[in-house]
Amino acid sequence: MLMSKLLGERFKEKPGEATSISHIYLLRGGYVRQVTNGIYSLLPPAKRVVSKIENIIRQEMDAIDGQEVLFPVALPGDLWRESGRFDAVGSELVRFKDRGGKDMVLGMTHEEAAVHLARTEAKSYNNYPFMIYQIQTKFRDEPRARGGLIRVREFTMKDAYSFHTSQEDLEAYYEQCLQAYHRIFARAGVPETVCVQSDTGMMGGKVAHEFMLLTDIGEDTIIICDSCDYQSNMEVATGKLPVATTEEGTIEEVHTPNAHTIEEVANMLGVTADKTLKACVFEMEGHKEPLIVFIRGDLQVNEAKLQKVVKATIIPFEKYEDTPNLCFGFMGPYNLDARDAKIIFDESLRNEKNLVVGGNKKDYHIKGISISRDIKDADFHDVAEVLEGQECPCCHGKLQFKRGVEVGNIFQLGTRYSESMGMIYIDSDGKAKTPIMGCYGIGVGRLLACIIEARHDEWGPIWPMSVAPWQVHICVLKSKKTDMDAIGNEIYNKLSSKYEVIMDDRNVGAGVQFADADLLGIPVRVVVGEKNLKEGKVELMTRDKSVKKLVDLGDVEKEVAALIAELS
Repeated sequence: MLMSKLLGERFKEKPGEATSISHIYLLRGGYVRQVTNGIYSLLPPAKRVVSKIENIIRQEMDAIDGQEVLFPVALPGDLWRESGRFDAVGSELVRFKDRGGKDMVLGMTHEEAAVHLARTEAKSYNNYPFMIYQIQTKFRDEPRARGGLIRVREFTMKDAYSFHTSQEDLEAYYEQCLQAYHRIFARAGVPETVCVQSDTGMMGGKVAHEFMLLTDIGEDTIIICDSCDYQSNMEVATGKLPVATTEEGTIEEVHTPNAHTIEEVANMLGVTADKTLKACVFEMEGHKEPLIVFIRGDLQVNEAKLQKVVKATIIPFEKYEDTPNLCFGFMGPYNLDARDAKIIFDESLRNEKNLVVGGNKKDYHIKGISISRDIKDADFHDVAEVLEGQECPCCHGKLQFKRGVEVGNIFQLGTRYSESMGMIYIDSDGKAKTPIMGCYGIGVGRLLACIIEARHDEWGPIWPMSVAPWQVHICVLKSKKTDMDAIGNEIYNKLSSKYEVIMDDRNVGAGVQFADADLLGIPVRVVVGEKNLKEGKVELMTRDKSVKKLVDLGDVEKEVAALIAELS
């Protein structure tokens, strides 16, 4: 490839709309151009990187017996009604009607399409287990598109779906996929990607893991132990709290005028926030009664955990006029008149004594409440967010908070989709049974961006050899005295027979060539300059600046081969 023919401009200035390192370099380096919010066109350098990432993914999926298929982008709404997601998923799912008035959707994920295909082809136990995968364009009307390719609306994903006749078989294959994902990210140049426990969310199922690249621009909070290998997403993280040592107190009603917040109550009564109890009230989708969650005053409710407990979508409760018996702002579990309400206690309260709780009447709280003594039949569940510095659930280490970007996820779906969509097979005993599913996704464009986030310097990306748009970049520095083009073309022709090579043949200064070369981030660079040629040499260097040396003109092929082998 010749730089004079390469489509796309490179820029020195930082684009005003860029919000992350990868976004800056993707725009400055001529990799992507925004079409509209969250939708991008890929220019040749980015397309070449994406193709190499996809090839790595295909190789690893094929190695664990995956079979590549291709599902439609546009799907009938009735297929999503079978799974129950047509109405359950919010406005991020694009719904439209075709010319015949039939409901359609744009696929944001393809569980329904996978079951639709598999249920017509796998009707006997002899067909199991199997895994099908695709690399496909998807559309999710994401309300918070940001960071270039980090969070977009139209995106390319590898999604895979496995089908099994037993939970044990699913778990064994799930482990194979988990290990394949580690290999994919290592080969793509981000081996530091970590695997964390995660919430299953809208996908359903019981077990899920996310693969996170730890970076300051990440939107997700990752919980990591400083002493063991415990790693978890905030949505499912757990931790150990100190055992309550307080003596039981005497129940006493106290006047607390205008003390609505935990901080105000604690200051007024001379206690710390962890010796108070607060009430959080939610509305459950499909339920009339409110959901009251009692939790220790210094903790916050983890809504993902709570939704799993109640098996319903929740939103903050605002129908105050419908519940006159509840005293909002002063609500507590002692002598609570909670007609037609569902009540949950967080695990943090199980052994707590001598707490301050709401008095269930305006401007009053109650001191001295011990949960086991004063609140009978409390229903305890872990619905709290962990605190930084809290004790690890697996050892005596401390939990640390890190930021991360999700680049992949895997789920044990169970029968969430196969059962709702009526997929069955005939087992060896002649009985009809429902297959058990797993699903496995990787965001290709997001992975490209994450490689830049992990591999860059102040001048641009530093592409790993495995995914670099080209392997060798030749810079031919112009001279009025020497025919540099002839020498550059000779090197170019020799190397192009073995490697992917791009040569800067433009009539521009060395500074422009080097700046553009840094933005393209090619691993190996050959600089053909008049000064070094006088001694029969060219300069050979790596993009990360770790190698920089002069080599004889006749040894260029040998030296480049050795350097590529080392970087590979």
